[in-house]
Amino acid sequence: MLKDQVAQAPALIGQGGDSLREAFGLALVKYAAQCPKMVVLDADVAGGTGAHHFRKAHPDRFYQFGIAEQNMMAAAGGMAATGLIPCVTTFAVFCLRAYEQARLSIAYTNRNVKIIASHPGLDVGPDGGSAQSLEDLAAFRALPNMTVISPADSIEMDLATLAVLEHVGPVYMRTGRSPTRQIFDKSHVFKIGKGQVLSDGNDVTLIACGVQVARAIDAAKILAGEGISARVVNMHTIKPIDKDLIVESAHKTGCFVTSEDHNILGGLGSAVSEVLSANYPCPVEFNGVHDKFGTSGDPKALAEAYGLSEKHIVLAAKTAILRKNKK
Repeated sequence: MLKDQVAQAPALIGQGGDSLREAFGLALVKYAAQCPKMVVLDADVAGGTGAHHFRKAHPDRFYQFGIAEQNMMAAAGGMAATGLIPCVTTFAVFCLRAYEQARLSIAYTNRNVKIIASHPGLDVGPDGGSAQSLEDLAAFRALPNMTVISPADSIEMDLATLAVLEHVGPVYMRTGRSPTRQIFDKSHVFKIGKGQVLSDGNDVTLIACGVQVARAIDAAKILAGEGISARVVNMHTIKPIDKDLIVESAHKTGCFVTSEDHNILGGLGSAVSEVLSANYPCPVEFNGVHDKFGTSGDPKALAEAYGLSEKHIVLAAKTAILRKNKK
């Protein structure tokens, strides 16, 4: 039975409605033979991170630390020093609990450890504000040597998982709790540090990551119906960010909306603005959570309540265009 489940794993990835966490877990199984030095570390939440797929397929490469995330992070650094490739799996808020160990045992020592964080942002939904990490991108983006990634759908998560395993150096990657809409097909290409133009436009650039990419696509369609041409960029890598694509978009459209399931402070919006301020200053509207904690609720309802829905991206785009035209 287990052999049948493992054999089916590659086929299951990319079906509509997949959650990012399940896609990640299936990808671990898919690439296990290709990455024989990869091991998975868990803090008693494998059922919630997707790591349960790997636990069933490769119990000899799965390490259970219990609810001791700090120990898990420190141990991952030690394992990496021996040549293994540890994948640390837990919820994003618990990665913050172990931030000091991630800083010293992984980033400071530049160990080849992959931190995979499930349940980020308002996407956590009913688990509530204490479990909704809205500051993780900012925290891990600030660590030297750390690469930060937030894929948009299950196909991109599959490709990103392989890219992360092949990348040499520390990585922090978000997954997600809720089912996601399929954006990409099997021809999709993922490269760390390279954003992608999903649709072109001349009036405004919408740059999004994670679950907000689908909403940015919907917002662009609404804007098109009103005669506004929006360029949509999937910026799956927040660090190192694709500076060339941002500057190119600035020359083409002259204004931006950044959209992320995260605090507007320190995340994708800040990273984009840092590039623009140094290379091509222009108006930027920040679509995200405005320096608040979350609350319990349905993820879609929370996105509407906190201003992350496509309607709010449309409003931000119109504001950015007005600011551009006043220059």
